[in-house]
Amino acid sequence: MSGNGTTAGDDPLQTAVWRLRSRACWADAAALLPPDSATAALQRAGLLVERCLYTERGWEEAEDALRTAEALAGGDEERGAAACERGQLAYAATLHGVRDRADEARAALGRAAALIAPDAPGRALLDFRRGLLAENLARSPQAARAAYRRAHAGAAAYSDPLLLSFTWRHLAGLALREGELAEARHGFAESLRIREELGYLVGTAPALASLADTETEPEASRLRDEARRLFRLLGGVPTWLARQLAPPAPGAATA
Repeated sequence: MSGNGTTAGDDPLQTAVWRLRSRACWADAAALLPPDSATAALQRAGLLVERCLYTERGWEEAEDALRTAEALAGGDEERGAAACERGQLAYAATLHGVRDRADEARAALGRAAALIAPDAPGRALLDFRRGLLAENLARSPQAARAAYRRAHAGAAAYSDPLLLSFTWRHLAGLALREGELAEARHGFAESLRIREELGYLVGTAPALASLADTETEPEASRLRDEARRLFRLLGGVPTWLARQLAPPAPGAATA
């Protein structure tokens, strides 16, 4: 979830990779990357792991790419980044019910924490992913909030707007769960603003749907209609958004 390809100064290859990634074309983006460098192998693995999280498919390709990245990784930073991706893949498989790999996810992210220096750029992404485990697997919102806040500060310090959009979104989700409506609305609105500015199309529909949960009518319906339009445009990705966007059953009461 780095912000590669989102700034004007990036090279043409990274810009092309970003455009494909942001439109849910992860395999096409991965195919553009050179096969023989650790940096490219890590980026390819990250793209294919992200595809698993958003589409619930492509698990074998992600595993293959991750094994290649692990084999090519040199120093602690690269090995830590590969461990971070392994943790994310195990988390995604557990979250989507493919297989319970929660212990593997914790171990991999713990290994990444031992390898990635506290002040390294990759630490913010690691903190965010540890927050995901705490929130969605360990069911510990307090630990999740602490991890998201560390990730938020790191993303701001290293100017990673895409990661900021994720930390805003997940902090807002915790706030909404606790009934802090104004705080949740602000966080979801910031996440949506960043994603629209970056052109992160695949993440815009979830941001619209989340913001709709904090709004009153008719704004809530307008936001959900726009989210449905984008969801259909991308062929039903992310898959898990379908449940949130399902229209009410005929005759069901509405608020």
